[in-house]
Amino acid sequence: MNELDDALFLVAVTDESESETHHTLSFSRSTTVLLTFAANRFTRSASRFYQQRFGMGAMDWRMLVMLTREPDASVSRASAVIGIDKAAVSRSLGRLEEAGLAIASTPTSNPRRRSWRLTKKGHQLHGEILEVALSRQRRLLEGFSAEEVERMNDMLRRFMANLEAMDAERQSDVDQ
Repeated sequence: MNELDDALFLVAVTDESESETHHTLSFSRSTTVLLTFAANRFTRSASRFYQQRFGMGAMDWRMLVMLTREPDASVSRASAVIGIDKAAVSRSLGRLEEAGLAIASTPTSNPRRRSWRLTKKGHQLHGEILEVALSRQRRLLEGFSAEEVERMNDMLRRFMANLEAMDAERQSDVDQ
């Protein structure tokens, strides 16, 4: 495990009222702060855009992608893949079902174990939004080379793997 110096991520801030200096995370040098801020801004922008253009937010678009990638996915599976809590996934699926974009089936005798798939209308809307989403993605990645994009993707995959390992360790500590 490589050791990164904490100073890489910190900034000193002086509280004028107390004449004290405190260290805290930098908004421009802390990777986790930058990632969080970028994700929040991206999601807010995407939600506004998709709401205005298609009458649905970013969460519903994510579920269209999820059900295109994995037809018959359960709420638990979608939650795990997307990294959003089950309640938000369930609410999104309810909206998609109400709009005639997704349909649930119950492959087992347990009605809580439903699997979800897109309807024909859902697949058509997915295709329509996909074109726009790819255009937005190209715009966001302007000035990046294909190699830089792949390098960033690799870093994000490693970041997520580290996060999953941390969560597994935490869960293991809770279980003991």
